[in-house]
Formats: sequence, structure tokens, C-alpha cells
Amino acid sequence: MIPLHDDNPTVITPVLTVTFIVTCVLVFVWQLSLGENLERMVLALGAIPATVVGGASLAPELKLIPAWMTIFTSMFMHGGWMHLIGNMLYLWIFGNNVEDAMGHLRFAAFYFLCGTAAVMAQALPDPDSTIPMIGASGAISGVLGAYLLLYPHARVLVAVPLGFILYTMRIPAGFVLAFWFALQLISSLASGDQQGGVAFGAHIGGFVAGMALIPIFKHRNLRLFAPGPDD
Repeated sequence: MIPLHDDNPTVITPVLTVTFIVTCVLVFVWQLSLGENLERMVLALGAIPATVVGGASLAPELKLIPAWMTIFTSMFMHGGWMHLIGNMLYLWIFGNNVEDAMGHLRFAAFYFLCGTAAVMAQALPDPDSTIPMIGASGAISGVLGAYLLLYPHARVLVAVPLGFILYTMRIPAGFVLAFWFALQLISSLASGDQQGGVAFGAHIGGFVAGMALIPIFKHRNLRLFAPGPDD
């Protein structure tokens, strides 16, 4: 199930949502230009649990910034085109409404707090891991968690692949996002202690953080669980 668009209008221009998307794309283009130095930059700028929470240190030639700063630099790097496109699609569809619900400055703080919570959710269970985490998935998961509580009745156009054919339908955002979260939980349990791959723990941590923080960050006059147009 691939979300394509929602029917939820906004009042303000989603300046930060667009800025985050453009920044991630530009950083990825920079990554492509690195050639053989890409792995070195991923190690230097990715969030490595052993250095962020485990007390380890990178080799001097890799230590470009303090370990805590990699929590934020890692949010703008991606592991491939599909990783980037998938993340930016979700951010574009759901980020504008969440930014609209809290304003630009609060959205920036919310986004980075969710991204930080996501890194910690992945790092704390295995603080000795030396696998770098990169990607905006954790922060975007927080956006999805916030959207679920804000606009569960909004309609989302999704594409459902059946064989070689893509069928489209409009379904409630609550179903789309609950399905996404359930998939992360199942995938996390299925992966167990497997190293590398997708950081499902970060997705879960970011999503939960988004749900926990949205009552604090949203505009006071905005209700959670807003009714749909037909309710």
C-alpha cells in the first residue's frame, strides 16, 4: 500500500517540510559525488550507537563532529534512491498538515525531537553496535504518529499493487498509518537481533514520540481526532 496524496488542505505554506525535503535531496546528490569516500562520510556523519550512547570513539581521521551532532546529521543522509524517495514521499504527504497544526518553529523542534527519540530507541537496546544509522525515517515516523492523532479521518489516496496492476483507492489516514505502524512492529519482531538493514526500532520510537509530543506542540485550539468531512 503506497500513499500518493491526502485530501487535507493546509492554511500556511509548509516552508520547513519543503526545506527538509530539498535539504535531503541535496545531501543525497552530495553523497553520490563522494565516490569511494561515501563510506567514510557515512561513518563520520551517521549516528553510531557505540559512539552516541556507548562511550566509544571514532578513529581520529573519521571524527569530523562531536558524536551527539551525528544524531542530526544522520537525519539528512540516505542509503539509496528508494530510501530517499520513500521517505520524502511520506514527508511530503503528511508533513505539511503537521507543520500547519503547530507552526514553523514548533514543527522544527518537533521534527528533531522525534528524530532524536528514534535514534535513542534504536541505539539504547544495543549500545555497542557499530552500525551507522542514516535516514530521515525516524523523524518522519514522528510526523506520521502526530498525523494519526490529528487527522485519522482524512482520506488518503493509496496505490495497492496486485500483480502487475496498481489499483488506487481513498481510505482513512488512520487505517493507512495504523497499518504502517503494525508493519514496523511485525518487521521488528521478525528481524530479531539481526544486524544492519532497516532500523525498525527507530521507526517505532519516532512514531511513539510523535504521538506523545503532538498534544504539547499543536495549536491550543486544534482538536485531536478531528472528524472527517462526512462526520
